[in-house]
Amino acid sequence: MIPPVLPTYNRADLAFVSGRGSWLVDDAGRRFLDLGSGIAVNVLGHAHPALTEALTAQAGALWHTSNLYRIPAQEELAERLVEATFADTCFFTNSGTEACELAVKMARKRFSENDPERTRIVAFTGSFHGRSSAGIAAAGSEKMTKGFGPLLPGFTHVPFGDHEALKAAMGPDVAAVILEPVQGEGGIVPVPDVCLKGLRDLCDAHGTLVIFDEVQCGMGRTGKLFAHEWAGVAPDIMMVAKGIGGGFPLGAVLATEGAAQGMTAGTHGSTYGGNPLACAVGNAVMREVATEDFLAEVRRKGALLRQGLEGLVASHPDVFELVRGSGLMLGLKCKVPAADVVKAGYGAELLTVPAADNTVRLLPALNIEDADIREALSRLDRAAATLAPAAA
Repeated sequence: MIPPVLPTYNRADLAFVSGRGSWLVDDAGRRFLDLGSGIAVNVLGHAHPALTEALTAQAGALWHTSNLYRIPAQEELAERLVEATFADTCFFTNSGTEACELAVKMARKRFSENDPERTRIVAFTGSFHGRSSAGIAAAGSEKMTKGFGPLLPGFTHVPFGDHEALKAAMGPDVAAVILEPVQGEGGIVPVPDVCLKGLRDLCDAHGTLVIFDEVQCGMGRTGKLFAHEWAGVAPDIMMVAKGIGGGFPLGAVLATEGAAQGMTAGTHGSTYGGNPLACAVGNAVMREVATEDFLAEVRRKGALLRQGLEGLVASHPDVFELVRGSGLMLGLKCKVPAADVVKAGYGAELLTVPAADNTVRLLPALNIEDADIREALSRLDRAAATLAPAAA
């Protein structure tokens, strides 16, 4: 029987019923080592005691009141995020897609009264900013936009990494440039630090806002709390989601006071965004992740995993081409179809995530054990061995 679920996903025939740490158990009792983390969401793995305790305690006290009233846990989380980042203010959403919608609105609203011609948003090929109207317009790829026109106007796309094209695209009508410091869906492609610095300087010269989409690469994923910190630059607006809720739906837009000055009462809203349940979990995530000791461990574990992956590339030159990424956001660019590598992983009871540019994403829990990293490499080695004859 076909389930009555809209068929927008080509789901694997796997159904998980429980999980702990970096492991998931399916309905047949098999244990899978999870290197996908719900697509970079479960930053503390499955059933982390601090998150379970926070959610359970809040669920027994109060679920939802709406943003018509103050929400103490929301205010606490906002203070944590502002203290830890460039931002002066934040607005809570339920997802990265909603964060993109607000980021675009915020950038355009910033100039709506004093410079109303500034509405254009410059974005990059290979990007992913969610599946809303603004998100697909920002990405611009035919795969994302075909059949959904007319698209939201006012977006210009430049080739990823083409600095001259970016300079040519700038003008007095550009409100903002939107960029992922590490492209996730695009294949784990980091933007070099020098390019982020150059982007910041270029936007400053044109009076243009910088929007960083850190939905996937943020919340400790690269070994800094947010990936742009490696370059020593800051955006004006930042989109956050996925890891901030540790598995509970939560997102946010962080901004400077200047970038957010147009967002006055009535200009935006969310019924569920930042409700007590979500923010209780978000605060618990921040308490665990936003410490230098934790982030240092992410960097160490990322180096351990990367070293092992480089070894697999050398051992399976007909299957893998190269490793790229940062921290525990790593990609294996493949010579065989990446989907085949993911499927072979299922046979080895290992979960990975496909991406563009024929890349397999490795996005484990940030607190993954060293022993689990070694086991993951062993299982990936076995999976690759089953593909080598086909590659040859």
